[in-house]
Amino acid sequence: MKNENIKKTAYAGLMAALCFVGYVVFPAISASGTKVHVGNAFVVLAALLLGGPLGGLSGAVGLTIADIVSGYAASAPRTFITKLVIGLIVGLVAHKIGKISKEQNHVKVLTFSAIATIAALLFNCIFEPALKYVWFTLLTPNPDKAASAIKAMVAVTTWTTLVNAVINSVIAIILYNVLRPALKKAHLFVTVGKDKEKEADPAPEEVRPA
Repeated sequence: MKNENIKKTAYAGLMAALCFVGYVVFPAISASGTKVHVGNAFVVLAALLLGGPLGGLSGAVGLTIADIVSGYAASAPRTFITKLVIGLIVGLVAHKIGKISKEQNHVKVLTFSAIATIAALLFNCIFEPALKYVWFTLLTPNPDKAASAIKAMVAVTTWTTLVNAVINSVIAIILYNVLRPALKKAHLFVTVGKDKEKEADPAPEEVRPA
């Protein structure tokens, strides 16, 4: 159990770093106030590998730091929230419903990893501008930015957000389904969720006759 926790912590740090790299280092296009990047792919990958809470948290930390370093500190709190939610949705669909880390059927693993990824990133297309609208309406009032957010929400999303969703979905699905067998073979795969057999009550001790 101790080794498993160390492994999860190491993976969480690695995924946070990959999220940072996916946003800051890789070439990106900016349009309509949204940056095209592959950071979200690593948020999803982290949640697929580590589960929703830990994977989402590692992705949120990595991309929040990326925002701060890139000069977007004002948007860092919203980034943390949206990336954490992405991870939680992936975890819910992939692990709570699909239980993919224990699944041996490769088709089912591919199917649920794809559904989880697409569901989370499509939800983000709506959630991100909605959060931005609430943020600039209630928390830090800014009529211009609030109007921009509601415009994006009414239009479903800007093209850059859709491009982000498609690119990041493809990358995350491919990476998980390629890395999964390799990690299993190397005995580095992390099983998400409690093992029911381990949760079972221990057998009562045999009582020797007096």
